[in-house]
Amino acid sequence: MTQSEMIAATAARLSQGRAAAVRLKDSTLSLVCDVSGLDESARAEMVGRLKAELGALEGVDEVRIAETSERRELPIVAVASGKGGVGKSTLAANIAVALALAGRKVGIVDADIYGPSQPTLLGCDETRPEARDKKLVPVECRHGIGLLSMGQLVKPGQAIAWRGPMAGNALTQLVDAHWGATEMLIADMPPGTGDVQLSMIQRHKPVGAVIVSTPQDLALIDARRAIALFEQADVPIIGLVENMAGYACPHCGEISDPFGSGGVERAAQEIGVAFLGRIPLSLGVREASDGGEPPAGSENDLAAPFTDIAKRVARWVDERRTA
Repeated sequence: MTQSEMIAATAARLSQGRAAAVRLKDSTLSLVCDVSGLDESARAEMVGRLKAELGALEGVDEVRIAETSERRELPIVAVASGKGGVGKSTLAANIAVALALAGRKVGIVDADIYGPSQPTLLGCDETRPEARDKKLVPVECRHGIGLLSMGQLVKPGQAIAWRGPMAGNALTQLVDAHWGATEMLIADMPPGTGDVQLSMIQRHKPVGAVIVSTPQDLALIDARRAIALFEQADVPIIGLVENMAGYACPHCGEISDPFGSGGVERAAQEIGVAFLGRIPLSLGVREASDGGEPPAGSENDLAAPFTDIAKRVARWVDERRTA
């Protein structure tokens, strides 16, 4: 490795890949550092670290750093359903928790403007976001997850009676926020195929969508409508998730299927999209979710299906980035 290559590699390591145009001339080292998304303290820390360690290298007497900042387009994964009551918000919260525990810097946009539930699910319903430079700063919840939701901005129990354009503008404020070092956003979409879904697709274009359904035929009919909406907008379907799939009796352990069994997996095969997994109907999941303790963050068996689904989603997004 030449000296120039060694210096460039060191700069890349110290800046987490943000350094570019590294050049050494007459013992003066110059480079460009992208500080997009970093707050003032993090920016100063990175620049200081670069100057100190690069300046100590042999042949370097002075380090000059030009800071640049550009608007980052964060990859958005939409978690959607054709109808309400199928566990979409619970899945979105638990995917985010599982990704965070795997070391990902993830945020959640509660795009369900009229029925926000993420503040309750993530246990931070009493914290309000602040604004900086006319943009919202996400509230940090458990596991370092950033969250923005209308549920944090209105009084508890207050009805949000907005027409489509107002809801669309509110969604934009949640997405175009100070997400800092966040690598990926999980968007908890409202059920159905209305104005907010169209605003998300047209203005913010998710990289892909996860569709949630129960196994019953009626839910699958609506799920197919949600799939059609994303496909018409050229948003790829990452896969389908079957929720409330089987119930284990807490007294005898017998498994019953009140909503049917296997319907979502069969639908995925018919449509030609991936089946990401199934989540059982569980009293433990319901109790943990109501208590603001997503089961994906636990050390019991409740976490396993959410963790597996999150891994498949992360793998899909990573492959999409490198394709």
